[in-house]
Amino acid sequence: MSAADTTTPAKVPPARPSPPPGTAAKAPRGPRRGRSAGGAPVPWLLLAPCLLVLASVMGYPLVRLVTLSFQKFGQSQLWGFQPAESVGFDNFTEVLGDGEFWTVVVRTVVFAAGCVIFTMVIGMLIALLLQRVSGWVRTLINIALVASWGMPVIVATTVFKWLFDADYGILNAVLSRLPGVELIGHNWFASGPQGLAVIMLLVVWGAVPFVVITLSAGLTQVPKELEEAARLDGAGAWGVFRYVTLPILKPIIVMLTTLSVIWDMGVFPQVFVMRNGHPEAEFQILTTYSYDRAFVVNDYGQGSAIALITVLLLLGVVAVYMRQMLKIGEVE
Repeated sequence: MSAADTTTPAKVPPARPSPPPGTAAKAPRGPRRGRSAGGAPVPWLLLAPCLLVLASVMGYPLVRLVTLSFQKFGQSQLWGFQPAESVGFDNFTEVLGDGEFWTVVVRTVVFAAGCVIFTMVIGMLIALLLQRVSGWVRTLINIALVASWGMPVIVATTVFKWLFDADYGILNAVLSRLPGVELIGHNWFASGPQGLAVIMLLVVWGAVPFVVITLSAGLTQVPKELEEAARLDGAGAWGVFRYVTLPILKPIIVMLTTLSVIWDMGVFPQVFVMRNGHPEAEFQILTTYSYDRAFVVNDYGQGSAIALITVLLLLGVVAVYMRQMLKIGEVE
């Protein structure tokens, strides 16, 4: 008897009958999960406490601001001697027709642009540096950044006032030790451009830590394989940063730039405290200009109109930001 005769033949399962023509094969269905009817309102219910707080804190001031911008409202109306008088768009007409207002607008835009550019450039350089230093050095730098970020604005402004003081400022004493430099008694606030440069340095000093921490977190998401591949293709440090790092960080950079524009357009305490509560004409930006119109000239209607125009300008920045983020989302 051969081996073939002693081998037990394998059992072949019977073939499944094919479905009749014209009938599509249906996959077995699992248990159907009913979609809850209350799923749509859940996000709004979760956001309700936050929206309620925002409406309570910002709702009335914003409505009051809009109302005052269309009224003639001064000290007589404030003390109740005369009723508020509706003047339509007269406040906006006077403000937009004033040459001083447009000078302040240009100064504010230049000031904010300088703050944003220096903040983003310095923040990016420090963030890139943190990727190339040892762990303990990175820890020390992060501690210094968080300490400067957590310092109150009034305290930081007071420190900068002392640093740049004409009589007792340490900066003048240090710079005067350089060959050919004599700055003893130099008043940095004698002219608008120099004074605003000092205030810009103060704003950048307070804003850089947030940018550095955010960009450092973003740099950890850049794949090392892409950087290595770019270097193998012959790209230098600038090429790797431009064609690999920068595109990946673009959403973060757009977000930080927009937030920086909003914050720097709304700078108030740095200018107000640095100039002892009375900013001169060459130091006026939109926020201090609106404050002076309302609380120094006692024209609350025009002050509210200037503040509302500032809000509209910032809403334009937010609209540009949202458009850029939507474009980035479509590309991804």
